[in-house]
Amino acid sequence: MADTYQPDKASPRFIIAGKLMREFVILPSGEARIDLPGGNLLYASVGLAIWEPDPPPGMVARVGEDFPQEWLLEFERRGLDTRGVKVLPNTVDLRYFACYSDRATRITEDPLSHFARHGVTFPKILLGYQDKNTELDSRTRPSETSLRQIDFIPPYLDATAAHICPLDYLSHSLLPAVLRQAGFSLITLDPSPGYMNPVYRDTFPSLLTGLTAFMPSEEEVRNLYHGRVDDLWQMAEEMSSFGCEIVVIKRGERGQILYDRSTRSHWEVPSYPSRMVDPTGAGDAFCGGFLAGYRRTYDPLEACLHGNISASLVVEGKKAFYALDSLPGLAAARLDSLRQSVRKV
Repeated sequence: MADTYQPDKASPRFIIAGKLMREFVILPSGEARIDLPGGNLLYASVGLAIWEPDPPPGMVARVGEDFPQEWLLEFERRGLDTRGVKVLPNTVDLRYFACYSDRATRITEDPLSHFARHGVTFPKILLGYQDKNTELDSRTRPSETSLRQIDFIPPYLDATAAHICPLDYLSHSLLPAVLRQAGFSLITLDPSPGYMNPVYRDTFPSLLTGLTAFMPSEEEVRNLYHGRVDDLWQMAEEMSSFGCEIVVIKRGERGQILYDRSTRSHWEVPSYPSRMVDPTGAGDAFCGGFLAGYRRTYDPLEACLHGNISASLVVEGKKAFYALDSLPGLAAARLDSLRQSVRKV
């Protein structure tokens, strides 16, 4: 699948750029998920495919030669387009560990102690693991998973809507301009904690210029504005003033707040009350659902509702594809129900 694509295959209407990972997760129940496919790209793609499965969303990422080939084949079988996944001729550390002490608290460091505490055999593949998400992004040095313009294969550039998952600062400073130049009219972005930091305040505004929607977590925006602003609405309005049409701040189990610059509207959307099993990927699934909902309706609130329901389905299972096996009509029924709970502020 490296650097090849089938010219006779339909071009996707949506593309999603991000990371694929090998996940090791201890669930709130204490059960462990060992070396399963994951990453923000996979969850966002599933979140979108819940609403728009055909043609399959195009996936853009870089992985190493050690990334299981059978996983990429499974992605294709489950209705995702992996032609944009570039397999590098070397190994790449794509391990990800998380332990949930409860539904809302995630710990990503010291996996050995958490496996021991839960009485689960420590997987040898995790030896030497270090959480890289605590480090600040480099302004000048790309990583192995940083995306470049050449990573977007020609059929993908026929799409007009894209979501960019959390990546490094250099990828996020480059990709929106690349997509706009290719004619994309709808671009959403979920930032990386590696630059949602006060040291990036001087260059942060340029990342938002021309975006359709910017979708950080509450933790990320509070970290960025630490010591300056406490009010989330004030943060959302300022971020929108940098040239972004819509700002959605994701608040986990408390749902989302939405600011629409064109109408100066403020909305609060509660999370759909789903049966949470595994919180992993909820925010990414939200972003995929948001993109699908916005392309369908061009209504920011409807897009937020679609994303919310995508997240509600993903967290109910132990594997990324669980949401695609949900009962027909369940997503639409939840969407109708959630509409009754939104609040204009």
